[in-house]
Amino acid sequence: MLISDLLRYAAVRAPEATALRFEDLSWTYRELYERTCRLANALRGIARPGDRVAILAENHPEYVLAYYGVPLAGMALTFLNYRLNAREITGILADARPTVVITEAAYLPVIEEARATVDSVHTVVMIDADAPDTVRFGALVDAAPAEQPEADDDALAWLIYTSGTTGRPKGAMLSHRNVTAAVANTTSTWEHGGDDVVTLFPWPLCHIAGYSVLVSHTRAAELVVMRRYDPESFLELVERHRVTDITGAPTMLSMLLRTPGIETYDTSTIRRIGYGAAPMPVEVLRKAMERFPNARFQTGFGMTELSGNVMFHTADDHVAAVNGRTDLLASVGKPMPLSAIRVVDAEDKDVPVDEVGELVIRGDQVTMGYWGMSDATAEAMRGGWFHSGDLAKLDADGYLYIVDRLKDMILTGGENVYSREVEDVLYAHPGVAEAAVIGEPDEVWGERVVAVIQPSAAGPPAEEELIALCTERLAGFKRPRRFILLDELPRNAAGKILKRELRDTALRKAPPGA
Repeated sequence: MLISDLLRYAAVRAPEATALRFEDLSWTYRELYERTCRLANALRGIARPGDRVAILAENHPEYVLAYYGVPLAGMALTFLNYRLNAREITGILADARPTVVITEAAYLPVIEEARATVDSVHTVVMIDADAPDTVRFGALVDAAPAEQPEADDDALAWLIYTSGTTGRPKGAMLSHRNVTAAVANTTSTWEHGGDDVVTLFPWPLCHIAGYSVLVSHTRAAELVVMRRYDPESFLELVERHRVTDITGAPTMLSMLLRTPGIETYDTSTIRRIGYGAAPMPVEVLRKAMERFPNARFQTGFGMTELSGNVMFHTADDHVAAVNGRTDLLASVGKPMPLSAIRVVDAEDKDVPVDEVGELVIRGDQVTMGYWGMSDATAEAMRGGWFHSGDLAKLDADGYLYIVDRLKDMILTGGENVYSREVEDVLYAHPGVAEAAVIGEPDEVWGERVVAVIQPSAAGPPAEEELIALCTERLAGFKRPRRFILLDELPRNAAGKILKRELRDTALRKAPPGA
């Protein structure tokens, strides 16, 4: 099955139903699928099947079209996170070597800078403005035929980069089959809530969470897409469109609950609240249940390499959690029916119940591998199971608990930050002898990035210089929010830095009110 088939089948069942709303614009399922086919044919006029088509933009209807139309053209949509800086984006473009880039006026300077070193890009398609040596998205699509082209469902469809533990981002290759399997898995477990579903989507479309757009369209539901999340606009859209389903990270929900005047908005239509990307604090859940009494809560756990979620918590689990089973929220739930999980030791043998091992996953939604990284692919896929790098344990009831991260990943505001990448930047300062980056709890963002530094013989680095260095080389969400200086970092007998001890140190040295 092709990714675009999910939209095509909905267009057959409900051609005149509203498929997408964005600001003051809307499209029916018939219109959205027709424009998907036009985009696919237009791309075949400027590129070849097998090419990569990159997109650097905030949320737009054109981004949703690209989800479907680029793979239908036989090409791979390459997601670029607009929160990355120019250096990071150039690195990804140099690795993926797309021939076409879709962007908007705000990010055109970044693309122009990247093209100075990335010679594969021959066409830039503009979403929202005219610019020299570019093509307008609307004109390109309008001029193309609406016939449905042929495509291969085993072909690379989406290429999404994740931060690598060695500092080099890895491109997770997702086929049509991978993505549609993830959608089927989620659709089989998510509560449907009737035939009048209106879903509000606040996530960045450059995030794997965007696969939930396909989940909504598979159900022929109405989808409202925000350009960028902010709590007040979110509440206004809920009231205006009578939204029934909302989704987001716990951080987004926490911000929503703190919005001044939240009680003045009509949120009574909300029947389902889905969340993911980070654990849910019990107090946030309790307050959300009080604020949205008509809603049932669900969550999923997954990752980019899995095309979406493979674990889930039911609405009943959440009710049990606020009624005393708070341990359930430390868990990521149970496996969805179309995925298999195990917890294994270093020899890939199953560990007993309640013992810690590495989480491994198998199923049709597991990535094809990493772009241009055959060794990393072989290591991750050994034995026919995807090795997640997460340390986990299963309890006697089948609930999975993530205990720690082999990759030292920090989850801040729903974004993944890998400590090694930040550490490599800090090591560029002559005043840094050793650096260890950790996450510490934050009630709004889930975790915040903290850098613990052992000064070099040259003397301790000035905090202002470290901030400037990180600002130059890292996206905003990756930058340390706090710097701690220690005479010596704790190590084990093998010389490895003990980050668990550093987390305790960070909490002890937290400034007042942190």
